[in-house]
Amino acid sequence: MTLDTPRGAATIEEVAAAAGVSRSTVSRVVNGSASVSPAALDAVTRAIAELDYVPNRAARSLASRATMAIALVVPEDTTRFFGDPFFAAVVSGIHSRLGRSDYVLNLLIASDDPHDKTSAYVRSGAVDGAIVVSHHTSDRFIESIAAAVPVVYGGRPAHARRSDFYVDVDNAAGGRVATRYLISRGCRRIATITGPLTMPAAADRLDGYREALTDAGLAPSVTADGDFTARGGAAAMQQILASGVEFDALFIASDLMARGALETLGRAGIRVPDDVAIVGFDDSPVATSVHPQLTTVRQPSHEQGMRMADTLLSILAGGSPPHATVLDIELVTRASA
Repeated sequence: MTLDTPRGAATIEEVAAAAGVSRSTVSRVVNGSASVSPAALDAVTRAIAELDYVPNRAARSLASRATMAIALVVPEDTTRFFGDPFFAAVVSGIHSRLGRSDYVLNLLIASDDPHDKTSAYVRSGAVDGAIVVSHHTSDRFIESIAAAVPVVYGGRPAHARRSDFYVDVDNAAGGRVATRYLISRGCRRIATITGPLTMPAAADRLDGYREALTDAGLAPSVTADGDFTARGGAAAMQQILASGVEFDALFIASDLMARGALETLGRAGIRVPDDVAIVGFDDSPVATSVHPQLTTVRQPSHEQGMRMADTLLSILAGGSPPHATVLDIELVTRASA
């Protein structure tokens, strides 16, 4: 008898022999890892069904000291987490992958970690690994988490190391595509509302905006930070209007900020797209709930969540996934530009 099964039941070695694969391959299939070929997955699945193999999770966890839990660490406050559709899409993607494994997801929301609670919890051995999303350059407590358990970042890490694993979208390309589209529509004075530039995603989108303007021989216009929130977008839009700088278009680095900006423009009597064209970023449900509906850059947030979970599951199963995965973006045109 092994720790994997009760006496008399099929063993993991018997499943491996019947499927013609290694024991570790069976383990990866059982744990829901993505690092298994379709042929091996099919063979192991059939062998498990034929032998009626039932893994003994409790015994295996006791033997390996695995908790079968993964932490999702979000260095934001609850208002931001529950108010931004991006997080819902990412969590949905993560859950869809973990649902096929034996791992459970622990959600840890921490805008900062002044009393070391979040990092102490992770370092205590309560989880086997962590997924970190929406991190800032100031979130130094993430480093102590990464020193204790395998970590996969949602987005390029704020303090990147060659050993880091992350799944990102091509934010710079998104900024370029959005700005080039506005230029193609005849816009020449293009302002922008950014997210917090302490976040790599916001900085990359701003870089893409600037690159597109430079390529077209145009100068960047006024810039304001909207904090990736609707309220911040409204305030940033008011700041741009108060600057007195003329503009005929806006690249706004999230749909939520664009919603806030639209409200401010509406109160000022400025029509979209007649007076000002707008391109947002995300293609979240917000994009189709505002008037006019937003032309926006679609980022595959659900897929990003799935890829992060796949990467961490592969690491925990002893695999060697790519350190950097960058997903493509797509421009979706609607009425705002």
